[in-house]
Amino acid sequence: MDGFSYKQGVLHAEGVNLDSLAEKLGTPLFVYSLSTLASHLQNMRDAFLLIDPLICFSVKSCSNLNILKFLVEHGAGLDVVSGGEIYRALLAGARPETIVFAGVGKSAEEIKYALEAGVYQFNVESEGELARIDAIAGQCGCRARVSIRINPDVADRDTPQKTSTGGRQTKFGIPVTRSARLYAEGLYGNVDVFGIHAHIGSPIHDSASYLACIDVIETLLDEVEQAGGTVDTINIGGGFPAIYEASHSNSISLQEMGSVISHRLKRLKARGLRFVIEPGRSISANAGVLLTGVEYIKDGWDRQIVIVDAGMNILLRPTLYGAHHAMWPIRYGDFNGHWTHATNPSQPRPEGALSPVDVVGPICETGDFLALSRPLPTLSEHDTLAVFSAGAYAMSMASQYNSKVRPAEVVVMGEHYQVVRQRERYEDLVARELDDIETVKSDAKSLKLVK
Repeated sequence: MDGFSYKQGVLHAEGVNLDSLAEKLGTPLFVYSLSTLASHLQNMRDAFLLIDPLICFSVKSCSNLNILKFLVEHGAGLDVVSGGEIYRALLAGARPETIVFAGVGKSAEEIKYALEAGVYQFNVESEGELARIDAIAGQCGCRARVSIRINPDVADRDTPQKTSTGGRQTKFGIPVTRSARLYAEGLYGNVDVFGIHAHIGSPIHDSASYLACIDVIETLLDEVEQAGGTVDTINIGGGFPAIYEASHSNSISLQEMGSVISHRLKRLKARGLRFVIEPGRSISANAGVLLTGVEYIKDGWDRQIVIVDAGMNILLRPTLYGAHHAMWPIRYGDFNGHWTHATNPSQPRPEGALSPVDVVGPICETGDFLALSRPLPTLSEHDTLAVFSAGAYAMSMASQYNSKVRPAEVVVMGEHYQVVRQRERYEDLVARELDDIETVKSDAKSLKLVK
């Protein structure tokens, strides 16, 4: 459960009144509950207690430096996919030996940076990448610790196509049938291939998909050991689910999923193997909400269109993935209770029936929407909507498209809040361009333009 509930008709983040916060700081606005982040990290630890894994939070899911620092201080390692994320991880105080470096297209510059930083392991996605790491490690005079990311040809049927990564049609990993030979001793001079990594997508709603992947991992492990190779670490990735709508609260719990997976891995632990997991949304998604203000309401051909100040530039998931995010006005009668109860379609509605509306943003794209034909209470201009489960793959995917500034981010703890990212200004949109504008202007007459 998370820290977002209605009290006397007003949505609160822990003890902070979000109506008052939106009025003070403006919208769009991301708000995160620190208590929820801490409890979700502990829930992850409890769920996988049997195998005691290194828990590396996925930085790409929620990359605010202050949130990363908070999670690191509460014992999390970090899963990074770029040089920029390594930089964030180190600034957040993560110890290099708790950082894993994934990503299908690591540049030579990023590999060198990771080696110099001393990250715990590279999750290698191709034979070419393995050769590149070997060469750069030799130039740096160091050794690289590597896990081979296998493509197990395992996909969860309920995972969106664009975030399913374990099937043979995806770009991720090395086909498992070609992986065993990469563990041969002495194959690389500056690389120690010691781990098996698999990440089959996100979110994964059925533990059976993990079990199928573990079957593939165990078969590969046996093949490697029979050939004289050594594996000491298994990384099963992430993808553990979050609650995006009221109906999800009845799905398999993290505790159940973790228990099933851990019991399956118990015999591998008995063989002396260590484990790594890379959760993201299961820790941060339900720890954040997006507050967005209603600018206009107009009548379309078939239903009302509610135009809000946050669009696909702020929350891309609905238009990119077809993702569903529950949303509700932050003022709702005198309702008391958790947001999943307020948004549950089966709840009685003493305030009146819900009406289907399109909730769209200000961006000049037909695909700029947060919800289509969504049943909501009657809304008015200047109301504020809360978009729930916006703590993962939201602000970290936000852009300045249409020269829109990105919003502020706020964390709350109890009755207190702190701004941890300032809202951008127009000056921020062009700050990296102004240094060269005079040069371009002075050289304009000498430019040779081709028609």
